[in-house]
Amino acid sequence: MGIRKGVAVAVAAGVVAAGAAVHAGPAFAADYGVVRGVVALTNSARARAGCGPVTLSPRLSYAAWQHSRDMADRGYFSHGSPRGSGPGSRVASAGYRWSSYGENIAWGQRSAREVMNDWMNSPGHRANILNCRFRNVGVAVAYDGRGVPYWTQDFASPR
Repeated sequence: MGIRKGVAVAVAAGVVAAGAAVHAGPAFAADYGVVRGVVALTNSARARAGCGPVTLSPRLSYAAWQHSRDMADRGYFSHGSPRGSGPGSRVASAGYRWSSYGENIAWGQRSAREVMNDWMNSPGHRANILNCRFRNVGVAVAYDGRGVPYWTQDFASPR
């Protein structure tokens, strides 16, 4: 029996105040090699589309990790947390002052290549990845108690 997989996308533009400091625990960096793989594949796709690269942002990565961890711990799959937070508020809470953001989420994919393939085959996710206005990215993966991965990819441009 295979693992079910899912993907979802969110995009927004606007301005919000932010100011929280980033605090990352050991699990935050646990899959740094996988994160780097997603960023490399993202920038490769962007280059083929004529976009400049996005740089990995610790603040966006922390926001992504918080969301992946929350989804894995609480067993849900949505851009909106049961606590009421959405991508823009999570990014702002991590201290990133954004003018626009986009978020891709997925679950069940076992590798950077697999999650990127699924995102690139979905029009909304692909649009976030190939949005040439985005300058920064944060990527995270967290695992539930059964070892199922939950992915978050947060894009943003600073104010």
